[in-house]
Amino acid sequence: MKAMILAAGRGERMRPLTDHTPKPLLTAAGKPLLERTLKQLVSAGFTDIVINHAHLGQQIEDYFGNGQAWGANIAYSPEGEALETAGGIVNALPLLGDEVFLVVNGDIATDFPFTILKNQPVDLAHLVLINNPSQHPTGDFVLDAQAYVSENGGEKFTFSGIGLYRPELFSKQPPGKSKLAPLLRQAMAGRHVSGQHYGGFWMDIGTPERLRELDAYLGQFTKS
Repeated sequence: MKAMILAAGRGERMRPLTDHTPKPLLTAAGKPLLERTLKQLVSAGFTDIVINHAHLGQQIEDYFGNGQAWGANIAYSPEGEALETAGGIVNALPLLGDEVFLVVNGDIATDFPFTILKNQPVDLAHLVLINNPSQHPTGDFVLDAQAYVSENGGEKFTFSGIGLYRPELFSKQPPGKSKLAPLLRQAMAGRHVSGQHYGGFWMDIGTPERLRELDAYLGQFTKS
């Protein structure tokens, strides 16, 4: 199964850190965010990886190259202007192939065991949901007893930025900038989206404060 890491965001809330460094290359405990995600995916058996980029994207290509140093085979999907999530995936579909693929946000940190997704059945999409973080207390989606994801009907969890998708989910989406949520909602209406809840470590590294929090958290596990 191929995997895609979303790394095209401008990182406005991270400025001025992102004025000269793309957000995925910001570091915590001495390593870029994107490198940690890449290593996790490779360790879980996802070695064919697509990375999209826009703002200062050449720095990402210069840092990771073809991925061989990490045991990966990396292909890049450059975007002149960031196309948002669905648009970025549509742009990368020729690199992702015809089978189910994994997509991971490039600005999260987690200890989620990606290996368990390799044999996960997928209709159109399968989402990993997490407990609502303090910055997003209202959540996004409901997970019912049959593991279907919907917008209403119970306790809401937050979408983690980790999902499995079939190319068919994007088959009618034209090229260009577009969001993922409307496509997911349409698929949810037909009960084509499954999900699972993960209660382990997860952080959205969206601000300098949370980057510092991650640095402190990871520092606990760094040998002196």
